[in-house]
Amino acid sequence: MDEKSEFLGKDNIKKLLFKLSAPIVIGMLVQAIYNVVDTFFVGMAYGTDDVQAIGGLSIAFPIQMMVVAFGIVLGTGGSSIISRALGARENEKAEKVLGNVFSLSLILSVLIAIPCLYYLDPILKIFGATAGVMPYAREYLKYIILGGTVFVFGVATQNIVRSEGNARLAMNAMLVGGGLNIFLDPLFMLGFGMGVKGAAIATVISQTIASIWLLLYYLKGKGAVHFRPKTLKPDMKIVKEIWAIGIGSFVMQCSNSVMMIFVFNALATYGGDSAIAVFGVIIKVNSFIFMSLLGMGFGLQPIVGFNYGAKKYERIVEAVKLSLAATTTIGILGLLSILLLKEQILGLFSADPQYLEIGKKAITIMLLGMPLVGMNVITSILFQALGKAKPAFLLSISRQLLFLIPLVTILPRYYQLNGVWAAYPISDFLAFLLSGFLLFRIYKIFKEQKKSSKTAAGSEIADKMSNI
Repeated sequence: MDEKSEFLGKDNIKKLLFKLSAPIVIGMLVQAIYNVVDTFFVGMAYGTDDVQAIGGLSIAFPIQMMVVAFGIVLGTGGSSIISRALGARENEKAEKVLGNVFSLSLILSVLIAIPCLYYLDPILKIFGATAGVMPYAREYLKYIILGGTVFVFGVATQNIVRSEGNARLAMNAMLVGGGLNIFLDPLFMLGFGMGVKGAAIATVISQTIASIWLLLYYLKGKGAVHFRPKTLKPDMKIVKEIWAIGIGSFVMQCSNSVMMIFVFNALATYGGDSAIAVFGVIIKVNSFIFMSLLGMGFGLQPIVGFNYGAKKYERIVEAVKLSLAATTTIGILGLLSILLLKEQILGLFSADPQYLEIGKKAITIMLLGMPLVGMNVITSILFQALGKAKPAFLLSISRQLLFLIPLVTILPRYYQLNGVWAAYPISDFLAFLLSGFLLFRIYKIFKEQKKSSKTAAGSEIADKMSNI
């Protein structure tokens, strides 16, 4: 079983990082495309009401991401354990983790669907839904929540597949799901006249097909980790370990959604429906940059996990350096591209004059910190892959909870709508400083390892890292 992952400890790091990251980045970009396509066709479907309809999808998005967050916690926690288990040749443990991820996907999706559906309107009001956007947000989310199982399972399993070094399969699943969604969106929304309801149903169907593909991969025994039905029974020790490691990514995703409660309420106060629509468009356009950064991080994760289990620490250092260089470059190029084309990008979704006026200023201010975000993404995933829950957790909440929420609460009182936009680059800068500090500490530990004997280095590093 583990022979399929041996290349993680042997291949050239530069080629390996490209081999693992490129398919993930491509898949992530396709996912970003169909998120944008939803909004594009909503604008086409609703004509003069496009700002309210786009605002409805904007309000629904963070709630949808909270559902997905449960798949992220299972995927990041499970993949970290599995990659390290493969590196240490603990095959039975890897199988138990896989089975537990599968069963927990179903359990969690059911547990979150019931209260979300029952309290949907109050939840939307908490997120700042105005009377104009409420009907659209409600109609879209009903179907997304009902299809929650395929979202949780799909996201979790994609991460597991990557942990064994099969990034191409994860990419193909995302391409199938994304491509199908892009085809079904106009069919349901415009052809069948279903509006935002059609967008939601198209998304659920697409994710279902992608999830079935990933499930069949394991049922047919093609993975480096074999699926055995007896491993579906939850093992509390494994569940706790998955949660401890994955909690950082879970909180990062949920804190992003919680943060949007403050943002949307500030936008409703200082800008109204047009500002909410602008924010939703910018977030989805910005996802092209952020998904690329995340793809690089996911490509790094199995390399770090496997080589940490195999005690090949110098390979981890090299991989992290290359990942940081790549994410910084992506951030700079992505920012410049969006700023140069901001008027054309905004015009794709609506021609409303107020929306366009607000959007041009917002997109310029909000995205200034994107070249710095790669540091936070890579460092957070590094600690997750090493199984270091506390620093991973701290980094995961830093941008949204520690920095952005206070800033988006305070700055608009003095600078109104501009204060909302300015909170983003300032929080990116503060998270960059925190990430750099923690990364430097762990770099020093790995560097000191070179001066020690290989046999002593493993225990010494474990002791030193426990203090971070």
